[in-house]
Amino acid sequence: MRIIMKTVLALALATLGWAALADGTKIAYVDYQRLVQESPQARAATQALESEFAPKQKQLEAQKKELDGRAQKFERDQATMSESERTKTQRDLRDSQVTLERRAKEFQEDVQMRQNEELQRVQKMIVESVRTYAKAQGYDLVIAQGVIYNSDSIDITSAALSSLQSKAAAAVLAPSAAPAPTKK
Repeated sequence: MRIIMKTVLALALATLGWAALADGTKIAYVDYQRLVQESPQARAATQALESEFAPKQKQLEAQKKELDGRAQKFERDQATMSESERTKTQRDLRDSQVTLERRAKEFQEDVQMRQNEELQRVQKMIVESVRTYAKAQGYDLVIAQGVIYNSDSIDITSAALSSLQSKAAAAVLAPSAAPAPTKK
């Protein structure tokens, strides 16, 4: 049943495609993944996230190193420790390990949440840029995913990427060109 539905859908799309081409419809393809990976906006978002989370990551790494040092010291010294001292140190190490794991998990969740926020912001910017470019160039349809083959003649990825790059350059220049706000 699924094969029949897929075949019918493929034939319908092919028929519509030929009809659209006969009408002079302009169709383009854009490599969305390439835009997400290569756009200056995505690179800036990645750098911002790295700088935002680098101090916390370094702190967690230092805590892990300190915990590892304490564990090694315990392994060396446990033979000479009293039973109560050994039990207390084991409990402290276990509690520290649990705390570190909880902090690392929270850190990963925070990073993931911020990555998703930035990715959504960049994706929205990319889609808007592609729409603007497509409208300006008179395209009727821009396909981004699900393409098995496209010729270079309909690939507008490089042009869309150039548009994103000029927007990024304009955004960098705009704040410095704006006059400073006056205080009242």
